[in-house]
Amino acid sequence: MTSVRRISKIWKSKATIEGAGVHLKRAFGYNQVPLFDPFLMLDDFHSSYPPDYVQGFPWHPHRGIETITYVLHGRVEHGDSMGNQGVIESGDVQWMTAGSGIIHQEMPRGDQEGLLWGFQFWANLPAARKMMDPRYRGITAAEIPEVSMGEVRARIICGEVAGVQGPVRDVVIDPEYLDVTVPPETTFTHPIRRGHKAFAYVVEGEGYFDPERNAYAHEVVGANYFDMKRNCSCSAENLILYEDGDAVAITTRERPLRFLLVSGRPIGEPVAWYGPIVMNTREELQLAFEEYEKGTFIKHR
Repeated sequence: MTSVRRISKIWKSKATIEGAGVHLKRAFGYNQVPLFDPFLMLDDFHSSYPPDYVQGFPWHPHRGIETITYVLHGRVEHGDSMGNQGVIESGDVQWMTAGSGIIHQEMPRGDQEGLLWGFQFWANLPAARKMMDPRYRGITAAEIPEVSMGEVRARIICGEVAGVQGPVRDVVIDPEYLDVTVPPETTFTHPIRRGHKAFAYVVEGEGYFDPERNAYAHEVVGANYFDMKRNCSCSAENLILYEDGDAVAITTRERPLRFLLVSGRPIGEPVAWYGPIVMNTREELQLAFEEYEKGTFIKHR
């Protein structure tokens, strides 16, 4: 019998500043890591005011993780210690595996109206793969398939919908990453492998993410609290963490809904995290920063 996942917890993303002064909204990270294994963080950068983002993220190291950047509007100029450089344009994705160590920079730029909008989330690597060779995958908007199921549309970055697979494959945690748009008064049901962690992040609109159509049937975390007896729906900048099950079912009201749906296989290992480096122990973390200071951080050719 198929079990539809229920909501575990809901957060409202919170404003923060990162890099050289980039204003963004953080959906989850740091103290929430045990709940989201194998995922570490999700940031939503959305502004029409260039001073909020033009200082960007100058050269900095990463080790032990994967960073996934998805741009809706504007572009992000980038370069790294492997010699890669280019621009993540609107609709593009950059999937970067830092592995044993990479140094890179990301410099956001708005579109003609100054609008910058996109997302970056971090995925952890298991201990056995933390020191793998770094790799970089740049996926253009044209390479990301979009399938239509009636009036429901889904862009498939990785994973599978209606028999169509996304371009990102062979990732350690077996993730799925979808950008889904659901029209008004419609239910979207999607299978997710049992045992995999799953969450949704609302981009635009509103909808019910619980099979009982009560978005707040469980614990609500953050400043915005809603009466649990009300029949509420989740709206933009809400982060929904699911319990285990075989599928998710999302239903819209009178407005369309757009959301990111992400899932992956948990790692179940200790996390030692400071800044841009994530390892398993404090000793490994200390060694990484010592190597960065000594100039021996980069292991690949």
